[in-house]
Amino acid sequence: MNAVLALARPEIVSLKPYSHAAWLPSLTRMHANEAPWRPSGDSTAAGLNRYPEPQPHLLIERLADLYAVPTANVLATRGGDEAIDVLSRIYLRAGSDAILQCTPTFGMYQVAARIQGADVIEVPLERERGWALDAGGVLATWQPHIKLVYLCSPNNPTANLLDTAAVEAICTALDGKAVVVIDEAYIEWSHSLSLTRWLTRFPTLAILRTLSKAHALAGARIGALLAHPLLIELASRVVPPYSLAQPAVEAAVRALEPQELAAAQQRLEGLLMEREYLSAGLAASPLVAKVWPSDANFLLIDCSDADRFMSNTLAGGLIVRDLRAQPALPRSLRVSIGTRAQNDALLNCVRRT
Repeated sequence: MNAVLALARPEIVSLKPYSHAAWLPSLTRMHANEAPWRPSGDSTAAGLNRYPEPQPHLLIERLADLYAVPTANVLATRGGDEAIDVLSRIYLRAGSDAILQCTPTFGMYQVAARIQGADVIEVPLERERGWALDAGGVLATWQPHIKLVYLCSPNNPTANLLDTAAVEAICTALDGKAVVVIDEAYIEWSHSLSLTRWLTRFPTLAILRTLSKAHALAGARIGALLAHPLLIELASRVVPPYSLAQPAVEAAVRALEPQELAAAQQRLEGLLMEREYLSAGLAASPLVAKVWPSDANFLLIDCSDADRFMSNTLAGGLIVRDLRAQPALPRSLRVSIGTRAQNDALLNCVRRT
């Protein structure tokens, strides 16, 4: 049996998916128990009174073009979070399976695993080496009950791109033994190539992408799970049949038109300059002990006085992310890169003690 299927829960492999109403848009729809009139204020092309296409053909095509993969390798999801949830439900059996994550990292991997009743195994990133991935530690820790191995690159909240050779070593060693999930939510900000090119090399590799960050569509909640067609087919059985809202789909399709992609790239380059500006300004603040290098659209900072930093910014009408509850980040805050006006407002707040 293919490893994608062999690693999955048997009940998912044998699951008969929900049979949604046939999608035949050229015909008058009298088969899905929908209202025959549009609600007031409906400006969508398709109509909010109609169920959306389960995996919209045009959206899948545009996501496949954007990420340079075949359409068979793409499942559109409600942001990266739904992809994480779907993978958890496919591969994690309550009370017996586990995930492995490299901490500190994105909190949803652990939340989704715990909801599924699975264990969470942690291998720390190496702070003294700039939050480097400990590939040897990951491979020494892995056991057969660890079905999902999460690698966030660039990592949230440390903002660093993981070393490609270390990631490749993990993918090579665990191919067919676990699903290695590379979360590339912030990859556009790093000027590095996506690892989607590895999908043909490693059948049990999955990659998470999103339109939330570089394409400014956080409110639309459109992401993508990129993986082997067998994994995509399994995931399509698990994902709800109408999970993508019509306004979000139409917004995503517009954002993926050539002129919009070009505009997004220009804005991205401008924000990268703002990243350097804000980093230098924060490094000069008496409240900041260290600004970590960033490959993302945010900065991780270690504070000399995190309480004062937080109170000053709140008084100035701004909010940053407090990370001090995480054991590896006892003095750390996370700051998103804003416009020049927003960045200046923040710097004005923290220039004084």
